[in-house]
Amino acid sequence: MIDAVSVYCLLRDIICASFLSGRIPMQCFLRAATLMSMIVLTGCTTIKYNTLEKVGIHKRDILVSSVEDTRDAQQDAQEQFQDALERFGTVMTIEETELKKAYNQLSDEYEDSVDAAEDVSDEIRDVEQVAGDLFDEWAEENTTYGDANLRRNSENQLRETKARYSEMLKAMKDAEATMKPVLTTMRDNVLYLKHNLNAQAIGSLQNTFNELEGDIDILISRMNQSIERSNEFISQMK
Repeated sequence: MIDAVSVYCLLRDIICASFLSGRIPMQCFLRAATLMSMIVLTGCTTIKYNTLEKVGIHKRDILVSSVEDTRDAQQDAQEQFQDALERFGTVMTIEETELKKAYNQLSDEYEDSVDAAEDVSDEIRDVEQVAGDLFDEWAEENTTYGDANLRRNSENQLRETKARYSEMLKAMKDAEATMKPVLTTMRDNVLYLKHNLNAQAIGSLQNTFNELEGDIDILISRMNQSIERSNEFISQMK
C-alpha cells in the first residue's frame, strides 16, 4: 500500500509539475494544494484517487510519477553502492591503528546502502500498487463501451501497456534482487571487522573485495537496464 508520506510527496511532485507546465491553472493548483492535506489524512486509496481525479490527475499520471520516483531511487542507490565500494577499497590500505575509524565509516556506508535499497523496494511496491489499480479500472471501463471498434482499440492498448509494464517491472525486480548479495557481503565484512580490529580483518576484506566489486558491477548494469526500461515506459505513457 502507498503510505501517507509517499502519497504526499507524490502528489506534491505531480501537482507542482502540472502547474509549472501549464497543464492546470492557478485556481486548480490552489484547490489541489488544499485537497492534498485531506488525501494524506485518509487511508482509503479509492478516496485518494477520486479526489485527485477532481483536479485532473488520474491513475495514469500517478503511475508515471511512481515510475519516475523508482528510476530516481535506483540512480541514488547506484551512487551509494559505488561510494560504499570505494570505502571498502580504502580500508585495505590503512594502518591497523586506524581500523576503529574504518569500521565506523564502513558501518555507516552499509547502513546508507540498506536505506537506499529499501527506498528502491518501497518505490517498486508503489508502482505495483498503482499499476494494478490502473489496469483493473481500465479493464472494467472497457466493458462499458457501446462502440465495438473503440472497445477493441482500448483493449489492445491495455494489452500493449500491460506488456510494456511487465517488461519494465521485471527489469526493476531483477535490479532489486542484485542488491541482496551485495548487502550480505557488506554486512558480513562490517560485522567481522567489528570483532577483529587487526591485520586479519584487513586480509578478510582483501579476499572479498573482488567478489564485492563484481557483484556491484552486476548491480549497476541491471539498474541501468531497469532505468532504460523505465524511461521507455514513461515516454510511451506521456
